[in-house]
Amino acid sequence: MLVSDCRREFYDVIASQRVLLLVASDVDALCACKILQALFQCDHVPYTLVPVSGWQELETAFLEHKDQFKYFVFINCGANVDLLEILQPEEDTVFFVCDSHRPINVVNVYNDTQIKLLVKQDDDLDVPAYDDIFRDEEDEEEDSENESDGSEPSEKRRRFEEDVIERTMKRRQRREWEARRREILFDYEQYEYHGTSSAMVMFDLAWMMSKDLNDMLWWAIVGLTDQWVQDKITQMKYVTDIGILQRHVSRHNHRNEDEENSLSIDCMRIAFEYDLRLALYQHWSLYESLCNTSYTSASLKLWSVQGQKRLQEFLADMGLPLKQVKQKFNSMDMSLKENLREMIEESANKFGMKDLRVQTFSIHFGFKNKFSASDIVYAAVSLMENVEKEGPETANFIKALDSLSRGNLDKLHQGLDLAKKQLRAIHQTVASCICTNLVISQGPFLYCSLMEGTPDVKLFSKPVSLCLLSKYLLKSFVCSTKNKRCKLLPLIMAAPMDVEQGTVIMVGIPPETESSDKKNFFGRAFEKAADSTNSRTLHNHFDMSIIELKTEDRSKFLDALISLLS
Repeated sequence: MLVSDCRREFYDVIASQRVLLLVASDVDALCACKILQALFQCDHVPYTLVPVSGWQELETAFLEHKDQFKYFVFINCGANVDLLEILQPEEDTVFFVCDSHRPINVVNVYNDTQIKLLVKQDDDLDVPAYDDIFRDEEDEEEDSENESDGSEPSEKRRRFEEDVIERTMKRRQRREWEARRREILFDYEQYEYHGTSSAMVMFDLAWMMSKDLNDMLWWAIVGLTDQWVQDKITQMKYVTDIGILQRHVSRHNHRNEDEENSLSIDCMRIAFEYDLRLALYQHWSLYESLCNTSYTSASLKLWSVQGQKRLQEFLADMGLPLKQVKQKFNSMDMSLKENLREMIEESANKFGMKDLRVQTFSIHFGFKNKFSASDIVYAAVSLMENVEKEGPETANFIKALDSLSRGNLDKLHQGLDLAKKQLRAIHQTVASCICTNLVISQGPFLYCSLMEGTPDVKLFSKPVSLCLLSKYLLKSFVCSTKNKRCKLLPLIMAAPMDVEQGTVIMVGIPPETESSDKKNFFGRAFEKAADSTNSRTLHNHFDMSIIELKTEDRSKFLDALISLLS
C-alpha cells in the first residue's frame, strides 16, 4: 500500500516501538539511514541496524529477528519483489519499505495491511489497475440440480445446455483475462529503473515534522548525487530534484557572509554551484582528475597516443603550465584557480566537451574543509567496497556510514584516498579492454569479460565498482568505435567472482545514448535465459540486472540471451 502521509502512517506508528532497520549497501541507502537515525535519536526511538547486501542476507536477518520485532523498515531493498511470499511473515508483522527500485511489485502496492510503501507522491509509478491483475475466485460450479427438481425433462435439458454455454463463455473470458493480465504485467515489469532517491524521501519526512537540520539536507543531496554518479536517473530528473533541494539549501544557509557565525571553526555551510564534472579534482591534481574521469577520458580518447596529444593541446589551449596542472589542486597558483572553471569550460567547448559543468552542491566545514557532493559519494563507495583489508563486510558498511558524519573527517579522507585508487584502476582497466579489443559485438549486445589475473580484478567482483567500470567502458567504446550500429547497443560485462567456487558476476547496462531513459531490460532477460538453459545462477542482488553465474554455464547462458534478444 502506498503511504500518503509519511508522518501519520509511518513515523507516528513506529515512534513508540522497537524497530529493525534493514539497509542495502549503497550510498543513497546510507544517507536515508543517517537521516532516519538522526530522527530516531531526537525522539529516543530504540532500533537495531542490520546492513544487507543481497536477498540471502535479507532473509537471514529477517529470520533471526522476526520474533523480537513487529516493525521492519527496509531501505533501498524489498520494493521490487513479493515480500510476503519471500519472507512468509506473521500476520501482525508490518514492513515499511523506502526503496528507489522500480517497478514496485503489484502485490506490495495492493496489500493494505502488512506492506507500507514510502514513495514520493509525484513519482510516476504507472501501476496497473487492481481489476486488471487480481480477480475474485468465483464459485463457477452452480448447483443446477436443486433448481431443476420437479420440472419437465425438456426444461431440464434446455437449462443444462444454457448452463454449458454459460460455463464455456466464463472459461473463455477467464482465458482472455489471464492473457491480458500476462501482457499487462510483462509491460509493467519489463524494464528496471529508479525513482526518487530514498534519502530525499526521508528528508521530506524530516521537513514535514519540522526537524530538518542542515546535516540531513546534506545527506539528501549526497543520496541524489549517488544516483547521478551511478547513472541511475535521467539528466531531467536530476535537474528537477536539484531544484527542489536548492530551495531547502537557500532556506537553511541564508546567513550573511560577514556574520561571525559563518567564520566559526565548526560551522557548516552548503552552497549551490555549477561545478566541473571532474572526479575529486579538489583533492587531487587537475591532470590526474582529467585522466581518470570517464567523461573527459572518453571524449579525449586518453587510452591512445593521439588522445594524450589532445590532452596536451587542451591544457595548452587553456594556457595552464604542466607544472601547475600536475601538482595538488590546493597548491596551484591562486590567480589560476580563480578563473579555472571559466577557462576550462571555454576550452572544453572547442574540444567537443559541452557538458563539462554540472549543477551540484558543495559543503564547507569551518575554514579549511570543502567537499563537493560527488567527492562524498566516491569516498563512501570505495570505503564500502574496500578490498584491501580482509574482514567482515559489515565493518566496511559501518566505516562508510561513519564517513558521512562531519565529526569523522579522518575516515572521509581515507575514503578519498581509496577512491583515487579505485578510479585509477577503472581507467587502466578500460584502457586495456579497448586497446586489446576485449569488447566484442554479440549481435543484440556488446560483451566484455575480464580474465582472472587482470590487475585489480578483485575490486570488480563488487557490484558498484563493476557497474562504474561498465558504464565508463561503454562510454569509451562508443567514443572509439566507428561502427554506427555498435554505438546503440547495450553492454554485458563479466568479472570473476569467486575462483574456488568457479563463479562470475555479470552486469547488464542499457545503451549509451543522449536520449536514454536509463531503463534496463537485462533483469528480466537474465531470468528467462537462466530458466531456459537451466544455468546455475544466483539472483542475489537488489538490482535485477546483476547476477552471479557458474563459469562453465556462461557460454550456454550467453547463447540463450543472444537468441532471446535477437
